[in-house]
Amino acid sequence: MKVCIVAEGCYPYVVGGVSGWINSLIQSFPNIEFILLTIIANRSSRGKFVYELPKNVTQVYEVYLEDCEWNNGKKRQKNRKHIRLSKKEYAEMLNMVLNRKTDWNILFDLFQRKNLSIDDLLMGPDFFQIARECYNRKYSGIIFSDFLWTLRSIYLPMFWVLKMNIPKADLYHCVATGYAGVLGSMAVHFHDSSLLISEHGIYTREREEELIKAEWVKGAYKNIWIEQFKKMSLLAYERADIVTCLYARARLLQMDLGCPEEKIRITPNGINVNGFLEIPGKTEEDQDAINVGAVLRVTPIKDVKTMIQAFAFAKKKVPKLKLWIMGPTDEDEKYAGECFDLVETLGIKDIIFTGRINVRDYIGRMDFTILTSISEGQPLTILESYAAGIPVIATDVGNCRELIFGNNDGLGDAGILTHIMNIEEIAQAMIKLAENPKERERMGQNGLRRVNGFYRIEQMKEVYKDIYKEFAKKHGLSWSEEPFEIKN
Repeated sequence: MKVCIVAEGCYPYVVGGVSGWINSLIQSFPNIEFILLTIIANRSSRGKFVYELPKNVTQVYEVYLEDCEWNNGKKRQKNRKHIRLSKKEYAEMLNMVLNRKTDWNILFDLFQRKNLSIDDLLMGPDFFQIARECYNRKYSGIIFSDFLWTLRSIYLPMFWVLKMNIPKADLYHCVATGYAGVLGSMAVHFHDSSLLISEHGIYTREREEELIKAEWVKGAYKNIWIEQFKKMSLLAYERADIVTCLYARARLLQMDLGCPEEKIRITPNGINVNGFLEIPGKTEEDQDAINVGAVLRVTPIKDVKTMIQAFAFAKKKVPKLKLWIMGPTDEDEKYAGECFDLVETLGIKDIIFTGRINVRDYIGRMDFTILTSISEGQPLTILESYAAGIPVIATDVGNCRELIFGNNDGLGDAGILTHIMNIEEIAQAMIKLAENPKERERMGQNGLRRVNGFYRIEQMKEVYKDIYKEFAKKHGLSWSEEPFEIKN
Protein backbone atom coordinates (compact mmCIF):
# COMPACT_ATOMS: atom_id res chain seq x y z
CA MET A 1 0.00 0.00 0.00
CA LYS A 2 1.19 3.50 -0.84
CA VAL A 3 0.25 6.23 1.68
CA CYS A 4 0.65 9.91 0.87
CA ILE A 5 1.16 12.04 3.99
CA VAL A 6 -0.15 15.56 3.34
CA ALA A 7 1.29 18.10 5.78
CA GLU A 8 1.22 21.89 6.04
CA GLY A 9 4.07 23.92 7.47
CA CYS A 10 5.62 21.17 9.57
CA TYR A 11 7.30 17.88 8.61
CA PRO A 12 10.05 17.53 7.51
CA TYR A 13 11.03 21.22 7.69
CA VAL A 14 10.19 22.11 11.29
CA VAL A 15 10.90 20.38 14.59
CA GLY A 16 7.83 20.10 16.80
CA GLY A 17 5.02 17.96 18.11
CA VAL A 18 3.19 17.28 14.84
CA SER A 19 6.44 16.79 12.90
CA GLY A 20 7.70 14.34 15.51
CA TRP A 21 4.39 12.49 15.39
CA ILE A 22 4.58 12.12 11.59
CA ASN A 23 8.16 10.86 11.79
CA SER A 24 7.22 8.32 14.46
CA LEU A 25 4.19 7.17 12.47
CA ILE A 26 6.23 6.53 9.33
CA GLN A 27 8.91 4.70 11.30
CA SER A 28 6.21 2.59 12.98
CA PHE A 29 5.17 1.14 9.61
CA PRO A 30 8.32 0.08 7.73
CA ASN A 31 6.07 -2.24 5.69
CA ILE A 32 4.28 0.69 4.03
CA GLU A 33 5.59 2.93 1.25
CA PHE A 34 5.08 6.58 2.14
CA ILE A 35 5.33 9.64 -0.06
CA LEU A 36 5.13 13.20 1.25
CA LEU A 37 3.05 16.04 -0.17
CA THR A 38 4.15 19.10 1.76
CA ILE A 39 2.73 22.62 1.84
CA ILE A 40 5.27 25.35 2.62
CA ALA A 41 5.38 29.12 2.26
CA ASN A 42 7.76 29.53 -0.67
CA ARG A 43 10.66 28.09 -2.63
CA SER A 44 13.26 29.42 -0.17
CA SER A 45 12.46 26.40 2.04
CA ARG A 46 12.69 23.92 -0.82
CA GLY A 47 14.35 20.67 0.29
CA LYS A 48 15.55 22.12 3.60
CA PHE A 49 14.67 19.14 5.77
CA VAL A 50 15.53 19.03 9.47
CA TYR A 51 14.60 15.34 9.69
CA GLU A 52 16.45 12.46 8.09
CA LEU A 53 13.69 10.81 6.10
CA PRO A 54 12.96 7.16 6.94
CA LYS A 55 13.92 4.61 4.27
CA ASN A 56 10.28 3.88 3.42
CA VAL A 57 9.71 7.49 2.27
CA THR A 58 10.25 7.34 -1.49
CA GLN A 59 9.25 10.80 -2.78
CA VAL A 60 8.69 14.35 -1.54
CA TYR A 61 6.44 16.76 -3.46
CA GLU A 62 6.17 20.43 -2.49
CA VAL A 63 3.43 23.06 -2.88
CA TYR A 64 4.35 26.73 -2.37
CA LEU A 65 1.62 29.07 -1.09
CA GLU A 66 3.56 32.22 -2.03
CA ASP A 67 4.61 31.10 -5.49
CA CYS A 68 4.51 32.83 -8.85
CA GLU A 69 3.90 31.46 -12.33
CA TRP A 70 6.83 29.82 -14.07
CA ASN A 71 7.54 28.89 -17.68
CA ASN A 72 10.55 26.66 -18.41
CA GLY A 73 12.09 27.57 -15.07
CA LYS A 74 11.57 31.32 -15.52
CA LYS A 75 8.91 33.60 -14.12
CA ARG A 76 6.02 33.94 -16.53
CA GLN A 77 5.88 37.27 -18.33
CA LYS A 78 2.83 39.44 -17.73
CA ASN A 79 1.25 38.95 -21.12
CA ARG A 80 -2.30 38.49 -19.92
CA LYS A 81 -5.10 36.78 -21.79
CA HIS A 82 -8.02 36.92 -19.43
CA ILE A 83 -9.59 33.55 -18.70
CA ARG A 84 -13.34 33.22 -19.05
CA LEU A 85 -15.25 30.74 -16.92
CA SER A 86 -18.07 28.55 -18.15
CA LYS A 87 -21.50 29.10 -16.60
CA LYS A 88 -21.02 26.11 -14.29
CA GLU A 89 -17.51 27.19 -13.28
CA TYR A 90 -18.69 30.73 -12.59
CA ALA A 91 -21.66 29.50 -10.55
CA GLU A 92 -19.56 27.19 -8.39
CA MET A 93 -16.81 29.74 -7.81
CA LEU A 94 -19.48 32.23 -6.74
CA ASN A 95 -20.95 29.61 -4.40
CA MET A 96 -17.51 29.02 -2.90
CA VAL A 97 -16.84 32.72 -2.33
CA LEU A 98 -20.31 33.19 -0.82
CA ASN A 99 -19.79 30.17 1.49
CA ARG A 100 -22.70 28.30 -0.09
CA LYS A 101 -22.90 24.61 -0.96
CA THR A 102 -20.36 24.09 -3.73
CA ASP A 103 -19.72 21.39 -6.32
CA TRP A 104 -15.98 21.28 -5.70
CA ASN A 105 -15.41 18.72 -8.44
CA ILE A 106 -16.11 21.40 -11.04
CA LEU A 107 -13.51 23.65 -9.41
CA PHE A 108 -10.99 20.80 -9.15
CA ASP A 109 -11.35 20.19 -12.88
CA LEU A 110 -11.10 23.91 -13.64
CA PHE A 111 -7.71 24.29 -11.97
CA GLN A 112 -6.27 21.25 -13.74
CA ARG A 113 -7.08 22.87 -17.09
CA LYS A 114 -3.96 23.02 -19.22
CA ASN A 115 -2.16 26.40 -19.22
CA LEU A 116 -4.60 27.93 -16.74
CA SER A 117 -3.06 31.10 -15.32
CA ILE A 118 -3.91 31.94 -11.72
CA ASP A 119 -2.79 35.54 -12.25
CA ASP A 120 -5.06 35.91 -15.25
CA LEU A 121 -7.98 34.38 -13.41
CA LEU A 122 -7.64 36.58 -10.32
CA MET A 123 -7.15 39.74 -12.40
CA GLY A 124 -9.80 38.84 -14.96
CA PRO A 125 -13.40 40.03 -15.41
CA ASP A 126 -15.08 36.88 -14.02
CA PHE A 127 -13.35 37.01 -10.64
CA PHE A 128 -13.95 40.77 -10.53
CA GLN A 129 -17.67 40.21 -11.09
CA ILE A 130 -17.77 37.46 -8.44
CA ALA A 131 -16.10 39.82 -5.98
CA ARG A 132 -18.58 42.59 -6.89
CA GLU A 133 -21.55 40.28 -6.37
CA CYS A 134 -20.23 39.06 -3.01
CA TYR A 135 -19.52 42.66 -1.97
CA ASN A 136 -23.02 43.85 -2.85
CA ARG A 137 -24.64 40.98 -0.97
CA LYS A 138 -22.60 41.00 2.23
CA TYR A 139 -19.92 43.69 2.57
CA SER A 140 -21.16 46.92 0.97
CA GLY A 141 -20.21 48.92 4.06
CA ILE A 142 -16.47 48.65 3.38
CA ILE A 143 -14.29 50.00 0.55
CA PHE A 144 -14.64 47.81 -2.55
CA SER A 145 -11.03 48.08 -3.74
CA ASP A 146 -9.78 46.90 -0.34
CA PHE A 147 -12.32 44.07 -0.38
CA LEU A 148 -11.29 43.00 -3.91
CA TRP A 149 -7.59 42.85 -3.09
CA THR A 150 -8.33 41.00 0.14
CA LEU A 151 -10.24 38.35 -1.82
CA ARG A 152 -7.35 38.03 -4.25
CA SER A 153 -4.87 37.56 -1.40
CA ILE A 154 -7.14 35.00 0.26
CA TYR A 155 -7.68 32.90 -2.84
CA LEU A 156 -4.18 33.10 -4.30
CA PRO A 157 -2.68 30.44 -1.97
CA MET A 158 -5.72 28.19 -2.28
CA PHE A 159 -5.59 28.42 -6.07
CA TRP A 160 -1.93 27.34 -5.99
CA VAL A 161 -3.02 24.30 -4.00
CA LEU A 162 -5.83 23.55 -6.46
CA LYS A 163 -3.37 23.74 -9.37
CA MET A 164 -1.15 21.00 -7.89
CA ASN A 165 -0.74 17.84 -9.95
CA ILE A 166 -1.24 15.38 -7.12
CA PRO A 167 0.84 12.18 -7.09
CA LYS A 168 -1.12 8.93 -7.05
CA ALA A 169 -1.47 6.92 -3.84
CA ASP A 170 -3.90 4.43 -2.33
CA LEU A 171 -4.55 6.54 0.76
CA TYR A 172 -4.07 10.24 1.45
CA HIS A 173 -3.38 10.86 5.12
CA CYS A 174 -3.77 14.58 5.88
CA VAL A 175 -2.32 15.73 9.18
CA ALA A 176 -4.69 18.72 9.31
CA THR A 177 -7.64 20.10 7.39
CA GLY A 178 -6.99 23.53 5.79
CA TYR A 179 -4.88 23.51 2.64
CA ALA A 180 -3.82 19.91 3.31
CA GLY A 181 -7.48 18.90 3.44
CA VAL A 182 -8.13 20.61 0.10
CA LEU A 183 -5.31 18.58 -1.48
CA GLY A 184 -6.62 15.36 0.05
CA SER A 185 -10.14 16.09 -1.15
CA MET A 186 -8.88 16.80 -4.66
CA ALA A 187 -6.88 13.55 -4.62
CA VAL A 188 -10.06 11.58 -3.88
CA HIS A 189 -11.70 13.18 -6.92
CA PHE A 190 -8.88 12.48 -9.36
CA HIS A 191 -7.49 9.17 -8.11
CA ASP A 192 -10.54 7.40 -6.68
CA SER A 193 -8.57 6.84 -3.47
CA SER A 194 -9.35 7.20 0.22
CA LEU A 195 -8.89 10.09 2.62
CA LEU A 196 -7.87 9.94 6.28
CA ILE A 197 -7.57 13.14 8.32
CA SER A 198 -5.71 13.22 11.64
CA GLU A 199 -6.19 16.48 13.52
CA HIS A 200 -3.89 17.29 16.41
CA GLY A 201 -5.06 20.80 17.06
CA ILE A 202 -8.37 21.80 15.47
CA TYR A 203 -7.05 23.68 12.44
CA THR A 204 -9.98 26.07 12.01
CA ARG A 205 -10.01 27.09 15.66
CA GLU A 206 -6.25 27.64 15.69
CA ARG A 207 -6.41 29.91 12.63
CA GLU A 208 -9.37 31.75 14.18
CA GLU A 209 -7.44 32.39 17.40
CA GLU A 210 -4.46 33.67 15.41
CA LEU A 211 -6.61 35.97 13.30
CA ILE A 212 -8.46 37.44 16.28
CA LYS A 213 -5.11 38.46 17.79
CA ALA A 214 -3.50 39.51 14.49
CA GLU A 215 -2.75 43.19 13.89
CA TRP A 216 -2.32 42.89 10.10
CA VAL A 217 -6.02 42.25 9.51
CA LYS A 218 -8.82 44.46 10.85
CA GLY A 219 -12.59 44.51 11.26
CA ALA A 220 -14.73 42.58 8.79
CA TYR A 221 -11.65 41.21 7.07
CA LYS A 222 -10.95 39.00 10.07
CA ASN A 223 -14.30 37.27 9.52
CA ILE A 224 -13.65 36.89 5.79
CA TRP A 225 -10.37 35.09 6.49
CA ILE A 226 -11.95 32.93 9.21
CA GLU A 227 -14.75 31.87 6.85
CA GLN A 228 -12.13 30.86 4.30
CA PHE A 229 -10.51 28.40 6.71
CA LYS A 230 -13.91 27.09 7.78
CA LYS A 231 -14.95 26.28 4.21
CA MET A 232 -11.69 24.44 3.51
CA SER A 233 -12.06 22.35 6.66
CA LEU A 234 -15.70 21.59 5.88
CA LEU A 235 -14.68 20.32 2.44
CA ALA A 236 -12.13 17.99 4.04
CA TYR A 237 -14.62 16.68 6.60
CA GLU A 238 -17.16 15.97 3.85
CA ARG A 239 -14.71 14.10 1.59
CA ALA A 240 -12.89 12.16 4.34
CA ASP A 241 -13.55 8.49 5.02
CA ILE A 242 -12.24 8.72 8.59
CA VAL A 243 -11.37 11.75 10.74
CA THR A 244 -9.35 11.26 13.90
CA CYS A 245 -8.83 13.50 16.89
CA LEU A 246 -6.85 13.17 20.09
CA TYR A 247 -9.50 13.54 22.80
CA ALA A 248 -13.25 13.75 23.42
CA ARG A 249 -13.56 17.55 23.52
CA ALA A 250 -11.82 17.84 20.14
CA ARG A 251 -14.42 15.48 18.72
CA LEU A 252 -17.17 17.87 19.81
CA LEU A 253 -15.34 20.77 18.16
CA GLN A 254 -15.05 18.83 14.91
CA MET A 255 -18.76 18.06 14.96
CA ASP A 256 -19.52 21.72 15.65
CA LEU A 257 -17.50 22.61 12.53
CA GLY A 258 -19.50 20.23 10.36
CA CYS A 259 -17.75 16.87 10.58
CA PRO A 260 -20.24 13.96 10.55
CA GLU A 261 -20.16 12.23 13.94
CA GLU A 262 -19.92 8.74 12.47
CA LYS A 263 -16.60 9.54 10.76
CA ILE A 264 -14.76 10.58 13.92
CA ARG A 265 -12.45 8.30 15.90
CA ILE A 266 -10.52 9.29 19.02
CA THR A 267 -6.87 8.23 18.70
CA PRO A 268 -4.64 9.53 21.53
CA ASN A 269 -0.98 10.35 20.93
CA GLY A 270 1.69 7.90 21.91
CA ILE A 271 5.41 8.19 22.65
CA ASN A 272 8.31 5.80 23.05
CA VAL A 273 8.29 5.58 26.84
CA ASN A 274 11.18 3.10 26.86
CA GLY A 275 13.36 5.75 25.24
CA PHE A 276 13.28 7.70 28.53
CA LEU A 277 14.39 4.83 30.80
CA GLU A 278 18.11 5.66 30.87
CA ILE A 279 18.29 9.40 30.27
CA PRO A 280 21.00 11.57 31.87
CA GLY A 281 20.08 13.11 35.23
CA LYS A 282 21.22 16.31 36.89
CA THR A 283 24.79 17.45 36.37
CA GLU A 284 27.09 18.98 38.94
CA GLU A 285 26.13 22.49 37.82
CA ASP A 286 22.45 21.65 38.38
CA GLN A 287 22.78 20.67 42.03
CA ASP A 288 22.07 24.14 43.41
CA ALA A 289 19.42 24.99 40.81
CA ILE A 290 15.73 24.23 40.39
CA ASN A 291 15.47 23.68 36.66
CA VAL A 292 12.28 24.53 34.80
CA GLY A 293 12.12 23.15 31.25
CA ALA A 294 10.06 24.48 28.36
CA VAL A 295 10.28 22.30 25.26
CA LEU A 296 8.69 24.33 22.47
CA ARG A 297 9.10 26.38 19.33
CA VAL A 298 9.62 30.05 20.22
CA THR A 299 6.48 31.32 18.48
CA PRO A 300 3.51 33.49 19.52
CA ILE A 301 1.13 30.52 19.91
CA LYS A 302 3.40 29.19 22.70
CA ASP A 303 3.17 32.57 24.48
CA VAL A 304 6.79 32.53 25.61
CA LYS A 305 6.54 36.17 26.70
CA THR A 306 4.02 35.32 29.43
CA MET A 307 6.30 32.48 30.55
CA ILE A 308 9.28 34.83 30.81
CA GLN A 309 7.32 37.42 32.79
CA ALA A 310 5.91 34.78 35.15
CA PHE A 311 9.39 33.36 35.66
CA ALA A 312 10.68 36.84 36.55
CA PHE A 313 8.11 37.08 39.38
CA ALA A 314 8.72 33.53 40.58
CA LYS A 315 12.51 33.98 40.66
CA LYS A 316 12.17 36.91 43.07
CA LYS A 317 10.61 34.46 45.53
CA VAL A 318 12.78 31.45 44.64
CA PRO A 319 16.22 32.67 43.47
CA LYS A 320 17.35 29.11 42.66
CA LEU A 321 14.96 28.90 39.71
CA LYS A 322 16.51 28.45 36.27
CA LEU A 323 14.44 28.45 33.06
CA TRP A 324 15.54 26.38 30.07
CA ILE A 325 13.70 27.33 26.87
CA MET A 326 14.49 24.39 24.63
CA GLY A 327 13.56 24.50 20.97
CA PRO A 328 14.09 26.34 17.68
CA THR A 329 14.07 30.14 17.57
CA ASP A 330 14.17 30.53 13.79
CA GLU A 331 10.53 29.78 12.93
CA ASP A 332 9.45 33.31 13.88
CA GLU A 333 12.65 35.29 14.25
CA LYS A 334 10.85 38.56 14.97
CA TYR A 335 8.97 37.06 17.91
CA ALA A 336 12.09 35.28 19.17
CA GLY A 337 13.94 38.60 19.06
CA GLU A 338 11.19 40.19 21.12
CA CYS A 339 11.58 37.40 23.70
CA PHE A 340 15.35 37.96 23.88
CA ASP A 341 14.76 41.71 24.31
CA LEU A 342 12.20 41.08 27.06
CA VAL A 343 14.70 39.00 29.05
CA GLU A 344 17.26 41.80 28.70
CA THR A 345 14.78 44.58 29.52
CA LEU A 346 13.58 42.82 32.66
CA GLY A 347 17.15 42.03 33.65
CA ILE A 348 16.34 38.38 34.36
CA LYS A 349 19.18 36.00 35.06
CA ASP A 350 19.18 32.24 34.51
CA ILE A 351 17.09 32.02 31.34
CA ILE A 352 18.80 29.83 28.76
CA PHE A 353 17.69 29.53 25.13
CA THR A 354 19.23 26.28 23.95
CA GLY A 355 17.96 26.19 20.38
CA ARG A 356 17.17 22.77 18.90
CA ILE A 357 17.93 19.88 21.23
CA ASN A 358 17.47 16.17 21.68
CA VAL A 359 14.85 16.18 24.45
CA ARG A 360 16.30 13.08 26.10
CA ASP A 361 19.63 14.87 26.61
CA TYR A 362 18.03 17.55 28.78
CA ILE A 363 14.71 16.41 30.23
CA GLY A 364 16.26 14.37 33.07
CA ARG A 365 17.94 17.51 34.38
CA MET A 366 14.62 19.29 34.89
CA ASP A 367 12.65 19.47 38.15
CA PHE A 368 9.44 20.26 36.27
CA THR A 369 8.39 21.51 32.85
CA ILE A 370 6.09 24.30 31.73
CA LEU A 371 3.88 25.07 28.73
CA THR A 372 2.08 28.44 28.49
CA SER A 373 0.49 27.99 25.07
CA ILE A 374 -2.67 29.79 23.99
CA SER A 375 -3.59 26.80 21.80
CA GLU A 376 -2.61 23.13 21.84
CA GLY A 377 -3.86 19.70 20.89
CA GLN A 378 -2.41 16.91 23.01
CA PRO A 379 1.15 18.13 23.62
CA LEU A 380 3.84 15.51 23.18
CA THR A 381 6.11 17.56 25.44
CA ILE A 382 3.81 16.80 28.39
CA LEU A 383 3.92 13.09 27.62
CA GLU A 384 7.72 13.24 27.39
CA SER A 385 7.87 14.94 30.79
CA TYR A 386 5.72 12.18 32.25
CA ALA A 387 7.91 9.50 30.66
CA ALA A 388 10.83 11.07 32.54
CA GLY A 389 8.79 11.11 35.78
CA ILE A 390 8.58 14.91 35.81
CA PRO A 391 5.45 16.99 36.60
CA VAL A 392 4.19 19.82 34.40
CA ILE A 393 2.63 23.24 34.57
CA ALA A 394 0.34 23.86 31.59
CA THR A 395 -2.34 26.29 30.50
CA ASP A 396 -5.91 25.04 30.17
CA VAL A 397 -5.90 24.52 26.40
CA GLY A 398 -6.44 21.49 24.22
CA ASN A 399 -6.16 18.26 26.16
CA CYS A 400 -3.88 19.62 28.90
CA ARG A 401 -6.55 19.38 31.60
CA GLU A 402 -7.11 15.67 30.94
CA LEU A 403 -3.37 14.98 30.75
CA ILE A 404 -2.82 16.60 34.14
CA PHE A 405 -5.88 15.30 36.00
CA GLY A 406 -6.68 12.17 33.99
CA ASN A 407 -9.99 10.98 32.64
CA ASN A 408 -11.32 9.25 35.77
CA ASP A 409 -8.25 7.00 35.75
CA GLY A 410 -7.76 7.23 39.52
CA LEU A 411 -4.09 8.12 39.21
CA GLY A 412 -4.26 11.66 40.61
CA ASP A 413 -2.87 14.99 39.43
CA ALA A 414 0.44 15.11 37.57
CA GLY A 415 1.00 18.85 37.63
CA ILE A 416 -0.72 22.22 37.87
CA LEU A 417 -3.21 23.69 35.39
CA THR A 418 -3.42 27.49 34.89
CA HIS A 419 -5.39 29.96 32.81
CA ILE A 420 -3.79 31.32 29.65
CA MET A 421 -1.81 34.59 29.85
CA ASN A 422 -2.22 34.75 33.63
CA ILE A 423 1.24 35.82 34.73
CA GLU A 424 0.53 35.78 38.49
CA GLU A 425 -1.14 32.37 38.43
CA ILE A 426 1.66 30.81 36.37
CA ALA A 427 4.28 32.38 38.66
CA GLN A 428 2.55 30.97 41.76
CA ALA A 429 2.47 27.52 40.15
CA MET A 430 6.24 27.70 39.60
CA ILE A 431 6.79 28.80 43.17
CA LYS A 432 4.61 25.98 44.53
CA LEU A 433 6.47 23.25 42.67
CA ALA A 434 9.85 24.81 43.37
CA GLU A 435 9.19 24.86 47.13
CA ASN A 436 7.65 21.38 47.38
CA PRO A 437 10.01 18.60 46.22
CA LYS A 438 7.74 15.88 47.65
CA GLU A 439 4.83 17.22 45.58
CA ARG A 440 7.04 17.20 42.50
CA GLU A 441 7.94 13.57 43.14
CA ARG A 442 4.32 12.54 43.74
CA MET A 443 3.02 14.32 40.64
CA GLY A 444 5.87 13.03 38.50
CA GLN A 445 5.10 9.44 39.45
CA ASN A 446 1.42 9.99 38.68
CA GLY A 447 2.41 11.27 35.25
CA LEU A 448 4.68 8.27 34.66
CA ARG A 449 1.86 5.87 35.46
CA ARG A 450 -0.52 7.83 33.22
CA VAL A 451 1.75 7.81 30.16
CA ASN A 452 2.50 4.11 30.65
CA GLY A 453 -1.18 3.29 30.92
CA PHE A 454 -2.63 5.31 28.07
CA TYR A 455 -0.09 7.06 25.84
CA ARG A 456 2.52 4.56 24.67
CA ILE A 457 3.68 4.48 21.05
CA GLU A 458 2.77 0.79 20.91
CA GLN A 459 -0.88 1.62 21.63
CA MET A 460 -0.97 4.35 18.98
CA LYS A 461 0.64 2.04 16.45
CA GLU A 462 -2.04 -0.62 16.97
CA VAL A 463 -4.81 1.94 16.42
CA TYR A 464 -3.32 3.16 13.13
CA LYS A 465 -2.43 -0.36 12.07
CA ASP A 466 -6.12 -1.25 12.26
CA ILE A 467 -7.03 1.90 10.29
CA TYR A 468 -4.42 1.30 7.58
CA LYS A 469 -5.43 -2.36 7.26
CA GLU A 470 -9.06 -1.24 6.91
CA PHE A 471 -8.13 0.96 3.94
CA ALA A 472 -5.92 -1.76 2.43
CA LYS A 473 -8.88 -4.15 2.52
CA LYS A 474 -11.15 -1.51 0.98
CA HIS A 475 -8.80 -1.18 -2.01
CA GLY A 476 -8.20 -4.93 -2.35
CA LEU A 477 -4.56 -4.65 -1.28
CA SER A 478 -2.67 -7.33 0.57
CA TRP A 479 -1.20 -6.52 3.98
CA SER A 480 2.35 -7.61 4.63
CA GLU A 481 4.42 -7.18 7.79
CA GLU A 482 7.65 -7.34 5.77
CA PRO A 483 9.58 -4.04 5.46
CA PHE A 484 8.92 -2.10 2.27
CA GLU A 485 11.78 -2.27 -0.22
CA ILE A 486 12.27 -0.19 -3.34
CA LYS A 487 12.26 -2.46 -6.36
CA ASN A 488 14.80 -1.79 -9.10
